[in-house]
This record gives sequence, structure tokens and C-alpha cells, in this order.
Amino acid sequence: MKVYLKENVCEAARKRIDFIFNNFEKICLSFSGGKDSSVMLNLALEHMRANNINKKIAVLFIDLEGQYRATIEYVTRTLEGNLDFIEPYWVCLPINLRNSLSVFQPFWMCWEREVRDRWVREYPEPSFGIITEDNNPLDFFHKGMEFEEFVVKFTKWYSKGKKTACLVGIRSDESLNRFRTIKSSMKSNLPGKAWTTRIEKGVYNCYPIYDWTTKDIWVANGKFGWQYNPLYDLLYRAGVPISGQRICQPYGDDQRIGLNLFRVIENDTWAKVVNRVSGANFGNIYCGTKALGYRKVDLPAGHTWRSYCKMLLGTLPKELSRHYRHRFAKFLRFWKYKGCAIPREYEQILPSYAVRTSKVSYRSGVCRARYRYKKIPDKMHSSYESLKLAPSWRRMCVCILKNDILCKSLSFSQTTKQRERMQELLLKYKKL
Repeated sequence: MKVYLKENVCEAARKRIDFIFNNFEKICLSFSGGKDSSVMLNLALEHMRANNINKKIAVLFIDLEGQYRATIEYVTRTLEGNLDFIEPYWVCLPINLRNSLSVFQPFWMCWEREVRDRWVREYPEPSFGIITEDNNPLDFFHKGMEFEEFVVKFTKWYSKGKKTACLVGIRSDESLNRFRTIKSSMKSNLPGKAWTTRIEKGVYNCYPIYDWTTKDIWVANGKFGWQYNPLYDLLYRAGVPISGQRICQPYGDDQRIGLNLFRVIENDTWAKVVNRVSGANFGNIYCGTKALGYRKVDLPAGHTWRSYCKMLLGTLPKELSRHYRHRFAKFLRFWKYKGCAIPREYEQILPSYAVRTSKVSYRSGVCRARYRYKKIPDKMHSSYESLKLAPSWRRMCVCILKNDILCKSLSFSQTTKQRERMQELLLKYKKL
């Protein structure tokens, strides 16, 4: 449940920034060049100037290679212009990233030397230098490290045993998962500071703008005259709504929808982006279509969703097919033996093979009955599927068509074991 305060989000964020500077010995800020991290950096710089703070904060920018030239120019300009206040860490290391456009190359590695002739661009040259494999001071790093793992380990490395805060620019209104990051009662945080998450003793992630909306971001930029990435203006001119503008690597599960924007905004970068990973041009042509599981997915003539799912599994590489079968088996077992809590208004139209269990769940003080399924339906009502309140063979088909190798659409998350397995697949299919 959300509780609204009498102060606006900017005032609240400034108080959080003040608390962080007063209670942590070292401060690191995770910067992407996007609108959220830019506002967070501007808030921190504003606080430092107003209070004559002479200690520097670390600013971590992980360069993912496949990025717009406008973003790199903006990041260079921003970091070089604030060297009196910041200690920049511009990282160009071979980090493992998701490629949702190919079943043969489910991940790709930025700045991988073995394929330098296919890089989207060469190393940048800011005045303060960058971190590459040639001059890497980060002893925790290993080639092919996952992005999320790198950020956490960097904060620990930077802390050097001192009380450290890592400022992260996520906002809870962007997704349910981000809301859970803030709201979760399972995490450890500073007393009375739900906007913090304990990483280890003395090291915390802090989310000072977690309660901002997209509108708040742009109002603040306009009101205070803060600098922001000009790529957003180009995206807007290209017809991308403000709520859908993202700045990150182009081949991810969500980012592939806008892959064709490289062709529109930076035409000279486009050919290199397409050539960089397997399936990129296919993703450009068919992004947002039925071919990649978007919009209404039609069932081929002569098939049920169950038979179509089995046919799709049969077309995949053997290792990848085994991976999906393992995940689907877990998905089916969950719904057969455990089930899900269903809101009362949906109980009236459940099929006869949905069995009410003796267990109940409580959400926001409301008691909800749990239902499991004696058999898996071919397809359920769209409201059930969109809210993930019921299983169906159609959901599994869409998972394959979207190349959702992590099976997020079936409510799975990536495990350490799975990351290791995906790394094995990456190496196995690397030469295809």
C-alpha cells in the first residue's frame, strides 16, 4: 500500500541524499547516461556544491559497446565537466549480456577481443581514461561476468571495508519487479529507510528517487535546467512515447522492440549493430510482430497449443530444447500441485478442473484462495494469462516465440546455476 506524504518527491529525494552524505564514508553512483541516473547525479552534484563538500564520489559507467553515439558523447561531456566532484570509472570490459534475438547465441559479450573486427565502435577516449582488459584494476572481475553481478561486486570492491552507499536510479513505477525491490519485507535495510537494501555489512544500495514518476523526471530537468541525454529528444522525434524511452544495450528482451531505431536515429551505426550479434537483422524486421511473440499470436491450422508447443520445442537446438523442457516441467508441476492465489472476482469463471486447495494467501489484508489445476488447459481467458493467474500451453508457446530463454513470462528468474549453464551454451554455439 502506498502512503503519500505532504512533501513533494524532489524534497524527499534531497533529504535522502543529505542522509546518505551524512551517514556513509564512501559513495558510489551507478550511471548509465539515462534520464533516471542523470537526475540522481544532478541531485548529488547539487548537494555537494551547496554544502561545499570536498570529498569525491565514485561514478560507475559500464559501457556496453552497442550504444548510441549521442549517449557516449553525453556521458563524456558530463563526467569530464564534473571531475572536481567525481571519481569516474568508465568500464569497457567483456561482460556477458542477453541476446534475445537468436536461439543460437542467447548471450553476447561486449568488448570481446576475439571479434574486434565486428565491434559496434572502438574504445572511447575520455580525458580521464577508461578501464579495459589491458589496465584493469578490478581484481574481482573475470571475463564473461554478468552485468548484475559486476555492479554488486564493484560496490564491495570500492568500499574497501568502509561504510558505503551505492546510489541506484530505479523508480518503483517502472515495473512490478522494481516496486518489489523497494517494498520487499524479505530484504535487510537501514532502520526506517525502506529505500535502502543491504548488500553486505556496511554496504548498501540506495534508491533516492524510487518514488519519482517519468513526469517528475522531466519536470525537474526543465525546472532546474539540468543537462540530460539529447538522445531522448531524438527518440521523441522518432515517435517513441516518453514512457517507452530506454537507453541500454540493444539486444535485450525489452530493448529489441526498439532495435530498428538505430537505423532511424544513427544510420551510420546501424550496419555495425546488425552485424554484431546473431539474429539482429531478423529482430529489426520482425520486432513487435507475431514472429517474436508480440501482438496476437495465432495458432497454426491443424494444431492445438499443446501440439504447437511440442513442435516448437522440436525445432530448437537440442541443448536449448532441453533447457525449455526442464523449465516447462517445473511450471506444470507448480500449477498441478501448488497453484496460485486468485482474486475473488476471478473465482466465478474458473474451469471445473481448477481445484481449490486448503491453503490461503493474504495480500493487502485480503484473504485469497489458492487454486491448482488437475490438467493444463490449452488456452485460458486473456485476463488470466496476462495476470499470470493460470497455466496454459499457449503461455509456453509465447515464451518460446519471444525467445524468453529465462522464462520470465512464466514467472521464473535467473539462477546462478542457470547463468553458468547459459555461459556453457554461449561457448558451445559461439562459432556458428
